Amino acid sequence: MTATPRIAFIASQAGEAQRALSVLTGLHGQCDPESADVLVPLGGDGFMLQTLHRYGQLGKPVYGMKLGTVGFLMNHYRQDDPASGSDLLVRIAAAEPAVLRPLEMRAETESGATIISLAYNEVALLRQTRQAAHLQIDLNGVTRLEELVADGVILSTAAGSTAYNFSAHGPILPLGAGVVALTPIAPFRPRRWRGAILRAETEVRFRVLDPYKRPVSVTADSHEVRDVVEVTIHESRERTVTLLFDAEHNLEERILSEQFVV
Repeated sequence: MTATPRIAFIASQAGEAQRALSVLTGLHGQCDPESADVLVPLGGDGFMLQTLHRYGQLGKPVYGMKLGTVGFLMNHYRQDDPASGSDLLVRIAAAEPAVLRPLEMRAETESGATIISLAYNEVALLRQTRQAAHLQIDLNGVTRLEELVADGVILSTAAGSTAYNFSAHGPILPLGAGVVALTPIAPFRPRRWRGAILRAETEVRFRVLDPYKRPVSVTADSHEVRDVVEVTIHESRERTVTLLFDAEHNLEERILSEQFVV
């Protein structure tokens, strides 16, 4: 990154984010994402994920600021005030990086289509109707669970483990541990199965056992594919993204703090 970084500000459509966009571009100028040194999305976690999916292939570091309802992946938004140390350029220069590697999902549908998508938080398979999903789970080509009867199942990264995964009673994972969480959603059979923690490079394959009577959809972050018959997921071997966080509240600290909330 250059001494004075070229910044691409990207804002959600929320009024607060649009007002911040006007203020920040007035102070620091605006650069297109392809030419920028750093991307600064303004919004919530959902908008951060949209930004990563849209621009992640550029390989630019991302310093998000919270101007939305949820901001686990974002830094606090503060008006620039160099006297108090909240100048944006100072904050970016001092920020700590967190390198994330997303999951890569390959979904096969009843119609024969193949859809590939990335997930920085999680991939979730969900029943489409009132009837529970029946799923077979293979790890690296070996069947580990012949039949899971449940509302669905989640495969989560460490960065996403405090989100949907945690709401489904899955474990919170340390950043950089090289593991992912496999968590059932409302399991009926096996009733006592609570999921597993897997090495991040494990290839996980879900087979839908009765796709016509019990249809299943899959969602990679916010990208949904319906009527799937097989879903294969593994950690991306090519794509990484670097998120920047204020040192006093970095992503590793946030994940740790989530485990001591009472």
